[in-house]
Amino acid sequence: MTSRKMCRFIRLVCTVLVLTPLLSGCWDRLEIDDRAVVLGVSIDEVDSEAKATREEDEVTHVRGSLPPPKQGMVRVGVQIALPGQIPLGPGESGGMGGGNPNRTVWVINVVGHSINDAFMNLQQQVSSRLFFGHLRIIVISEEVAKKDMSNINDYFRRNPEVRRMAWMMVSKGKAFELMNAAPRLERIPTLYLMSTLDNAIKMGKFPKDYIGQYWSNSSKKGQEGFLPFVEIKEQDNVEIKGLAYFRGEKLVGITKPLEISGFLGLRGINPAGYRAVILLDSEDLSTSVMTNVTHRHSKINLSVKDGKPYFQIRVELEANLDEKMSESIALDDPATIAAIERKQEKGSVQFYQNIIKKTQSKGSDIFGFGEMVRAKKPGYWHQYIGTKEKWQDMYKETTFDIEVAVRIRRIGMKAT
Repeated sequence: MTSRKMCRFIRLVCTVLVLTPLLSGCWDRLEIDDRAVVLGVSIDEVDSEAKATREEDEVTHVRGSLPPPKQGMVRVGVQIALPGQIPLGPGESGGMGGGNPNRTVWVINVVGHSINDAFMNLQQQVSSRLFFGHLRIIVISEEVAKKDMSNINDYFRRNPEVRRMAWMMVSKGKAFELMNAAPRLERIPTLYLMSTLDNAIKMGKFPKDYIGQYWSNSSKKGQEGFLPFVEIKEQDNVEIKGLAYFRGEKLVGITKPLEISGFLGLRGINPAGYRAVILLDSEDLSTSVMTNVTHRHSKINLSVKDGKPYFQIRVELEANLDEKMSESIALDDPATIAAIERKQEKGSVQFYQNIIKKTQSKGSDIFGFGEMVRAKKPGYWHQYIGTKEKWQDMYKETTFDIEVAVRIRRIGMKAT
């Protein structure tokens, strides 16, 4: 064999060796029916630790040789999608949602000494491997969030299957109740919860705060994390009741629903979607109108005053007039429009100040003012602050000067 033929033969053999692995096909495939697709997770405290201990089997520990951790136990609930039962379009049976959630998902709960321990106990009861690639909602009860979120955050942050675009929320009452909800507008409860928050962002009723954003804010030295605070109502609909704000890994406070707009206004987040009642005469309740803020803009200036950070905030609001409570209010009079603007400006200043004071009292800077100090005054930060704990204390003593400008753009039309 000539050297030329030998080279061609060697090239052919090398080509075959390189292409052989590509011809192996789906040798490592995993059928979707072989996975237990987890759509939602709820985390609650156990009602009785003694009862929970009797309920738990020794899956990750053996008393006497490999004892369990001494920390308190938690109850974890999951929604698992039932293969072939989730409707793929409006033409399939079941109508427009609102049926029994057990037709599309399997809801089950277990107890454990930690989140990972609970999931291992659950895996012992489920034949297919738990898969979190389609996890959309994590609901934490208010009681659990007030105690400590470190174990919860640590587990889900380490899990590579959990998407950063999922939602984590804090619930009033038992979180497991949201796993069993059967909302009328959606066949799958977790998708209804997800769409509630996604649509709230589009309508200007909630800031974009996916689980990845929450973890990012919580990790910053000059900012704290916050989550949506929700409550399930009588007809299985879900109300966004406010912002649940944290200090470190613990829930320290909850805003009112309208105070969400205060956070959005101070941050200048658009679109705007909240309405406010403006009372022109404090002695006559009928002299009130309803305004709808459509656009926000905020400008924040930072300086150091008396050795402490000093923020000057100007918020500009554009609004429409949606409703008046009395025919005596002359909206065709420019003086009346100007009076409405002045009343809303005065009320908004106090409104924004109260929101900041509420978070200051807990040392929870959810606005990210500390990050502005780090960025614009790095020398001051390194000399006088330096750590997250020191900023939590200094935030309580930080001063704010707020100015609000309101412009009524439209008053609507009325047929005569």
